[in-house]
Amino acid sequence: MMKRRDMMTGGLAGVAAVMAGSPVLAQSQIAQSPGAEHRWRMTSSYPASLDAVYGAGNTFIKVLGEISQGRIQIQHFAAGEIVGGFQALDAVQNGTVECCDTAPFYYIGKDPSFAFGASVPFGLSTRQQNSWFFQAGGLELLNELFSQYNVVGIPIGNTNAQMAGWFRKEIKSVADLQGLKMRIGGLAGQVIAKLGAVPQQIPAGDIYPALERGTIDAAEWVGPYDDERLGFSKVAPYYYYPGWWEGASAIFLFINKQKWDELTPLDHALITAAAHQANTMTIAKYDQVNPAAIRRLVAAGTQLRAFPPDVMEACYKAANEMYAEISSQNPLFKRLHEHMSAFRNDQYLWQQIAEYSYETFMIRARGRS
Repeated sequence: MMKRRDMMTGGLAGVAAVMAGSPVLAQSQIAQSPGAEHRWRMTSSYPASLDAVYGAGNTFIKVLGEISQGRIQIQHFAAGEIVGGFQALDAVQNGTVECCDTAPFYYIGKDPSFAFGASVPFGLSTRQQNSWFFQAGGLELLNELFSQYNVVGIPIGNTNAQMAGWFRKEIKSVADLQGLKMRIGGLAGQVIAKLGAVPQQIPAGDIYPALERGTIDAAEWVGPYDDERLGFSKVAPYYYYPGWWEGASAIFLFINKQKWDELTPLDHALITAAAHQANTMTIAKYDQVNPAAIRRLVAAGTQLRAFPPDVMEACYKAANEMYAEISSQNPLFKRLHEHMSAFRNDQYLWQQIAEYSYETFMIRARGRS
């Protein structure tokens, strides 16, 4: 099987030529020896109504069908149509379906290292995460984990920085987290548990009724566009930021390893190219739709709130305690955390010099104009 870095880079020049209409590649690699046809099923962790996050899978399928000239076709199934949203990885692992689109941190119960495939508290931004995945070796480390579960993983999207979620009451201090029942994904649940909150794992489609009935006191999902579609503003008035547990959150394509190994190198390159296209388009979509959505929410009565500094500091301290505890028991988690943290620290050093200084000026200039 080809190395992960080769999968991500070696075949992309040829695939780019296919997408650009190169007659040489089209004739030599596709027209003359197209290879076998493949008809796969993809189960999702998301409801079809969420056209941005579920749309990452749709974009991947559409692009792959086009660049393979219809030779590789995938049928997309929303959460619950084949298996539940949190069972997507299991369905791919055991061969019930060939692939899925999901958030790896849904599977931290199997191994907390899965969180690095989606997001971790006080982790990377979207651009930093892409760079860590594709340039700094992060994806290679993650695939060491994924291979233990009989899957190959490739990012196909990102929600970008998320909001902290919807609360039925205001959070004025750390004391307000005591006993708070909150739907929250990934390792962040373990962080807020250290501060007295009670984390809940609830699929997207079940969050609204739980919040409406008061079964939970708060819930995070993604951001303004998706949250508006799920109607959370109708049952919880306070919308908090920043989402310190998801400065970015990747959406992954998991492919059954046996099915992946049956494919040709060209098929690997086509799938990878389609995944990159879906990743780019999903990031762009969220950046385009979120500003208008948050304006609509505020106009309709949503009350934006920033977490108080003492809450942020307490969460940061608790997150680092959690990292140390898990790292002492899990060598792969320790490798991933140290690798990601070193990368993150270098990124912030550079971005403070270049990008943040510019962005700070523009924010101030906009306020004066």
